[in-house]
Amino acid sequence: MVFVAENRTPSEEPQRPRTKKKRTARNVLLGFVAFFLVIAAGAGVYAFNLASSFNSKSQKIEQAFPEDAARPEKVQAGATNLLLLGSDSRAAALGSAEAGDSSDQRSDTMMWVHIPADHKNIYMMSIMRDTWVEIPGHGESKMNSAMALGGVPLVVQTLEGMFGTRLDHVAVIDFEGFKAMTDSLGGVNVNVPMAFNTKDFSFAKGQQQLSGDEALAFVRERKAFSDGDYQRVKNQQLFLKALMSKFLTAETLTNPGKISSLVDSVSPFISADKSFDAAAAGGLAIGLREVRGSDVISFTLPTSGIGTSGDGQSIVLRDDAAIDGLSKALASDSLGLYLQESGLTEKR
Repeated sequence: MVFVAENRTPSEEPQRPRTKKKRTARNVLLGFVAFFLVIAAGAGVYAFNLASSFNSKSQKIEQAFPEDAARPEKVQAGATNLLLLGSDSRAAALGSAEAGDSSDQRSDTMMWVHIPADHKNIYMMSIMRDTWVEIPGHGESKMNSAMALGGVPLVVQTLEGMFGTRLDHVAVIDFEGFKAMTDSLGGVNVNVPMAFNTKDFSFAKGQQQLSGDEALAFVRERKAFSDGDYQRVKNQQLFLKALMSKFLTAETLTNPGKISSLVDSVSPFISADKSFDAAAAGGLAIGLREVRGSDVISFTLPTSGIGTSGDGQSIVLRDDAAIDGLSKALASDSLGLYLQESGLTEKR
């Protein structure tokens, strides 16, 4: 197959990760970890009730992984690898996609999270949705087509095959969860960078408090902007920062009623593999209790630029040398050293 490198304007290119998107991904993970820290940090009956609420209300992906024979062996003792997928409930529910059937479920946000055995850092690798990869049983295609072709198990199989490393857990987070969290917190203040209109709302430039419905419209909108997804990513970053700022306050964290309401309202919008229950997530969060923002390191899987596939699709060309280096680093639990030596990223 022949690929042709080409120059494109932002509106014509596949989505490219920018620094702001990396920061957004970091905030998503910190919010996710903080959510489970709340469950793990309680005491006695209160903690038990929070965990029970999460376990009963969150959804389980009955078949999150491919058959064992198709998976690499786990080789990093003590290290943990998670796959975080962003979804939108306007698409079909996970349902049939779990079993490997086709689905219209979208997975535009895709992050491989590596937690080393020493639990001193969290490494987040964003994978561009248009990266041209080998999808088992289907040949070469865009990375995000794996979900449409075979659901969560095929996404896992594709990534595990690419990096030669086994994933321990998978979690899918629905954007609707941000709406529920916003309402549970009584609204979130966001500094809107520019005025724009969506189908149902008008957003003026400047500081304003968003309700859950407004927040969902704010993070979803792209057609109102000349650079489309680029501004949408910036808006998601602004919202998530504002959400985290309100969530991680003494007023919220010391209020049992508010925390219970938060867990009750957000849990239905989280889907995870069967082993990733409140106990597992809480245990992981406790292991990360000393991690701070500067210990969270985010980067994007390197690529070889933009190109066109043989059938005319605009794609992102994969960097096989970088994939090989990352695969070895994941297998030896030396990702931090590899990133330092390769200059891919710095601590933030």
